Amino acid sequence: MGKGKREMDRQLISMGLMQPGKIYCNQSAPFLFEQAIHRGEGRIGHGGVLVVDTGEYTGRSAKDKFIVEEEGSRHHVAWGSVNQPISEKVYDGLRARIMDFLQGRDVYVQECLVGADPLHQRSVRMILTQAWHALFVRNMFISAQEDLAGPADFTVIGVPDFKAEPARDGTHSEAFILLHPGRREVLIGGTSYSGEIKKSIFTLMNYYLPLEGVFPMHASANIGEGGDTAIFFGLSGTGKTTLSTDPHRRMIGDDEHGWSERGVFNFEGGCYAKVIGLSPTAEPEIYACTRRFGTILENVVMDETTRQVDLDNDQRTENTRASYSLSVLSNVEKNGMGGHPSHVIMLTADAFGVLPPVARLTADQAMYYFLSGYTAKLAGTERGVKNPVATFSTCFGEPFMVHNPVVYARMLGKFLQEQNIPCWLVNTGWSGGPFGVGQRMPIAATRTIVNQILANKLNQVAMVTDTMFGLQVPCAIEGVDSQLLNPRATWPNGEDYDDMACKLAAQFVQNFRKYEGQVSAGIRGCQPKG
Repeated sequence: MGKGKREMDRQLISMGLMQPGKIYCNQSAPFLFEQAIHRGEGRIGHGGVLVVDTGEYTGRSAKDKFIVEEEGSRHHVAWGSVNQPISEKVYDGLRARIMDFLQGRDVYVQECLVGADPLHQRSVRMILTQAWHALFVRNMFISAQEDLAGPADFTVIGVPDFKAEPARDGTHSEAFILLHPGRREVLIGGTSYSGEIKKSIFTLMNYYLPLEGVFPMHASANIGEGGDTAIFFGLSGTGKTTLSTDPHRRMIGDDEHGWSERGVFNFEGGCYAKVIGLSPTAEPEIYACTRRFGTILENVVMDETTRQVDLDNDQRTENTRASYSLSVLSNVEKNGMGGHPSHVIMLTADAFGVLPPVARLTADQAMYYFLSGYTAKLAGTERGVKNPVATFSTCFGEPFMVHNPVVYARMLGKFLQEQNIPCWLVNTGWSGGPFGVGQRMPIAATRTIVNQILANKLNQVAMVTDTMFGLQVPCAIEGVDSQLLNPRATWPNGEDYDDMACKLAAQFVQNFRKYEGQVSAGIRGCQPKG
């Protein structure tokens, strides 16, 4: 028995797992791929991708996430419908049942790192019952160069085949995602959707990093040849991955980052891209990854004979996903770090077709729109969402924010003001009418807008002020139809636009009331005037 095996046995025994079956620790991607196929967890698609079906749960189950209410963290957590409390007694009882469930079962242990900046890096030990989940972890997190010598900073125990009993376990359903800040441990069960693993670690980072003065962000980032870093805030489906994947700029990361006094750093080592309707011409790098060995395709429909996948087919869900390592992309920042950003871009998918395709924000407006987090919740990202609906997700990532949202907004405002960074609101949603009537903003136009921003070509252009939202909108952008810049002009009937704009403005005002007593007069003054 080798030293690494003895240490792993000791660690698992210390956690209460006394008699597991085989322990597969830090196995390679090919080994895990073989295991997944052998165990019937997935099928081989054209190009050597692993195609998996996550069953009933094809998106995050937000209502099934709980945080243990314990002494060390309870005063920091913003308790409510997002951060639902659960007692340590209930947690311990469910955890003990999971340990019993694991006795005699094979487990796949993956040890990895989260956070590219060594000053703020955490080690993670994943204990999983599905081989494809272990492959997902290898794709998504930063590789540890050697086995961990002792307890990890974070531990995740994933048991999708274990179903909770709500009346007994204090959960809402058979699925559960339980985070214990004091023990730095996560229990996930009843769901195979791998995004729960990824986002549980992000939630822990959202708790711990602000306590160190580091701003965690639900954002993508890339860096230009001159070292200029750009940040893209946005929820799933707003274009974070697409817009940060640029052949002329190195990708730092596509979804989760920290911003410290040293600059920006990626939390992850991979991408978890939404692939429904993916275009080989508009998104060639991401598209190529859906035909490459080692990529995991979740809930993507595949032809059983040819093994070709159909990225346009939403038969299973709109929330089809591809998981792949950043290392397979042609243009990435290998150390996962960049300096302070030259531009901050907030992405929103406006389902009402009201907001302009781009607007420059003042520092107060940046704080206002960050706290508002307006976008469209796209189908499939969460269970029960069938069609896009207007939503306000504070900090562009409300489900993952543990502290009061104002804590994160103040950190953003501090960095913007100290570094004098311009901030932009970019609408990747609808134009010419609301969802179902208008059209999705052309991705070519959005790319041109973003490129013009990053080339500093919009810093001095003439602007016109939107009377209702107070946004500074460029009068003209090279390569973009000027009519597109004025959303009212794209509607068949201007009065219909006015009515819809008034409705959206009212929703902004109503949503922001919960923050009015916690922010400055300048930020409160950014409310729409409609």
